[in-house]
Amino acid sequence: MFKKLAAEALGISDIGVIVGPADYNKVDADDYLFSEDGEQIFFLIKSKKDEYCFTNLALIHVDGDSAVSSKRSIKRYDYASHQVSKVSIETAGTLDMDVELKFDIDNIRFSIDIKKTYIEQLKDIYKALITIGKQQHRDAVCRDNALRTLDATASVHKLNLAPGEGGLVASYGQLLSALNTAMLETHTKRDFSDVFTKYIHN
Repeated sequence: MFKKLAAEALGISDIGVIVGPADYNKVDADDYLFSEDGEQIFFLIKSKKDEYCFTNLALIHVDGDSAVSSKRSIKRYDYASHQVSKVSIETAGTLDMDVELKFDIDNIRFSIDIKKTYIEQLKDIYKALITIGKQQHRDAVCRDNALRTLDATASVHKLNLAPGEGGLVASYGQLLSALNTAMLETHTKRDFSDVFTKYIHN
């Protein structure tokens, strides 16, 4: 019990390390990539229990019950549908051996302890996550504006200012196609390869 408390006090109970690209094929997360769709690893943190794999498309969390158990739970958070926010780094104290990377994905809080010798690499993923969150917020605003435009168009039809019956069907199809494109493609960024390439230097 004393050893456990001492380990937690010193921050060495389950401290992660940053895995380099040369060893990506040795981690569990590599087995769960959608490589057929061009998914690739850009940053990976590994501890005794967990792996946090940041790909161009998603965060893959290989969640271990304990350091002595082989049981793993694979959780995937695609950037296209899961908002990244509240990104921060908590630096180490004098006696600490770790720093913490903290962020939210939707309402799930992640707090990852990493050896403080990796602080420079950690700054890279910090910048990348901040940038992803900003882009997701911009996309959400644009999608909301698209829906507002749809409401305005519907009001025009209610006022009988729209084209005649034949034209209405054609207009509906065009509007639906344009809305789907705006919501699902133009204003929903799925691949953040450019962001990771810009900020990650491992």
